[in-house]
Amino acid sequence: MRQATPTVFVVDDDISVRESLESLIRCAGWRPEVFASAEEFLSCPRTPTPSCLVLDVGLPDLNGLDLQKRIALDRIDIPIIFITGAGDIPMSVQAMKAGAVEFLEKPVSEDILLGVIGNAIERSHITLGHQEKMRAIRDSYASLTRRERDVMALVVTGRLNKQIGGELGISVITVKTHRGNVMRKMKADSLADLVKMAVRLRLTVAPKV
Repeated sequence: MRQATPTVFVVDDDISVRESLESLIRCAGWRPEVFASAEEFLSCPRTPTPSCLVLDVGLPDLNGLDLQKRIALDRIDIPIIFITGAGDIPMSVQAMKAGAVEFLEKPVSEDILLGVIGNAIERSHITLGHQEKMRAIRDSYASLTRRERDVMALVVTGRLNKQIGGELGISVITVKTHRGNVMRKMKADSLADLVKMAVRLRLTVAPKV
């Protein structure tokens, strides 16, 4: 993931702004992709590379704030940097509360914008890394048999093998076998690792007393 050239998306209906930002972004070593409208951006295929979005607020049809709402859930790996020539405090507050990393007024200082873009791309790196780890955990969990999942659910609550065997109606030896399979398939180095994975999968339940 680190080898992929980060992409900086630009959505602005002003062609002069698009051309200026495209040149600036390319000179900084990133890959620019520019769009004149939110609809054009939404039709762009998604790629799993570090990226950010430099977004104008005042766009035709679907404006910047509306676009932010549209991609808030399924494109969390793309931090948004707003730029506007006619912004106000309520507008900036709305954008920041919705997760924007910055709200800048035109004309934007090149140094400031490049710094903000760099920070946003680093955030994207981190988010993509977390998503990749989560996919790996889900894939590992999907490889477990039903009985192994039952054992895992009890193991992460701190139950002993004897207790697990009693609850599931199986022998301690069988519990140990399933437990070993769970650790291997989940690629867990320790019980603490397995518990963390269970928490991410939202499998952890309160231990019985």
